[in-house]
Amino acid sequence: MILPPRFPARFAQLVLGLFLYGTGISLMVRAGIGIAPWDVLTQGLSSQTGLSFGALTNLIGVAVLLLWIPLRQKPGLGTVLNVLLIGPSAQFGLWLFPEFHGPWQQLPAFIAGLSVLALATGLYIGANFGPGPRDGLMTGLHRRSGWPIGRVRTLIEATVLLAGWAMGGNAGWGTLAFALAIGPMCAVTMRWFAAAPAPTEPCPGTG
Repeated sequence: MILPPRFPARFAQLVLGLFLYGTGISLMVRAGIGIAPWDVLTQGLSSQTGLSFGALTNLIGVAVLLLWIPLRQKPGLGTVLNVLLIGPSAQFGLWLFPEFHGPWQQLPAFIAGLSVLALATGLYIGANFGPGPRDGLMTGLHRRSGWPIGRVRTLIEATVLLAGWAMGGNAGWGTLAFALAIGPMCAVTMRWFAAAPAPTEPCPGTG
């Protein structure tokens, strides 16, 4: 089989984006002022089960991917690698970065994590190898229900946020900052790295 001429570059872009995505998550977790809704769920489950944050990121990705079946969503290479790579890279970041204390450490760490995550999103979506499992769940429910994509995303993320918070996940003002800032930031980075015109789907919460 002959690969398309840009395949190696796009694949490298995908892998780099997924690695940086996990790194951005870990920085926001270490900042300790609030994280993305799906990560609140992961953190809450980790506190309840004792499983590592990285392992649960992978397991939740697999569980969400199974929900694609009744929605008749088709995964791509990027979907599979999203499930496999973000968890280990987030766990590596949690090993690498210390916990940050005090606003003068926490705020820069959170902003750095948010910026890295937005950059990573532009990279992996721009590689055009398929959406992450959570993105596909949102777009699949949107297509099957006919509801506006914004309403579907809000319902899903509110559900996982409340569930994660109830189990001990860190939902703080950083969670609100993430919700407000990530969309506009990703819109910029997706234009930077898109191989084709940037997708109109919403910027993801965690892949």
